[in-house]
Amino acid sequence: MIIEMLPYIREFAGQTVVIKYGGNAMIDETLKQSFARSVVLLKYVGINPIIVHGGGPQIGQMLKALNIESHFRQGLRVTDDATMDVVEMVLVGKVNKEIVNLINLAGGRAVGLSGKDGMLIRAEKKELAISRDDAPTEIIDLGKVGEVTSIETSVLKSLMGIGVIPVIAPVGVDDLGNTYNINADSVAGAVAGAMRAKRLHLLTDVPGVLDKDKKLIPSMTSTQAFQAIENGVVVGGMIPKLQCVLEAIMAGVEKVHIIDGRVENCVLLELFTTCGIGTEITR
Repeated sequence: MIIEMLPYIREFAGQTVVIKYGGNAMIDETLKQSFARSVVLLKYVGINPIIVHGGGPQIGQMLKALNIESHFRQGLRVTDDATMDVVEMVLVGKVNKEIVNLINLAGGRAVGLSGKDGMLIRAEKKELAISRDDAPTEIIDLGKVGEVTSIETSVLKSLMGIGVIPVIAPVGVDDLGNTYNINADSVAGAVAGAMRAKRLHLLTDVPGVLDKDKKLIPSMTSTQAFQAIENGVVVGGMIPKLQCVLEAIMAGVEKVHIIDGRVENCVLLELFTTCGIGTEITR
């Protein structure tokens, strides 16, 4: 296995790899430990990992405990002021620090960040419009749901320059200081593009991109990914993931991998083996 890894270690040494961490890999204790060790191993062989994490289930649990009702539109959580306070508390104060602690206990040096730290993630309010053939376009107010406008790369480069692994919570801020809840896939794509990452890995709870017969598509181009969205081959939560993939590739990311976070050591299997796992999307 080590001999098989050698050419890949040589290829990726000194390169940046952005990993969106979410799904069951954030819940199952064995997978959590495995993920932390994998991230530390990447650092020790000369690769620069950046972690962007989600936390939807944890946010949902806290909102329920506080008797704050959640509403979703087009898969996005409508975020009023009270919900935004909970989102920030859970993502930045709880989930982020748990991931940092796991990586540090595994032998790494991780630091947790939100978009407010060093103005890392600049954002603006996300506009959602739904068009229907038989009705006027509906404009949906999602509250404090945002989208990335820019990434302050100097913050990340400074930390990476002293051997630190950045762990980013997907909370952004605008020029007026307003805080926004941002989709973690979108933040990961934006960070990967801004950092000119060699690879972007999106951990999911499915084997990868599936065709209409529910069979894994091991490799596809960005054009094929776009066509899969347009032709209805992919549905549901895979659509925003592929949209994120396309944006990242357009921004300069060499390859993006959508991989099954339920597989132990999935990041290492994708980076360091010939066959890999999941779906690889290239330019």
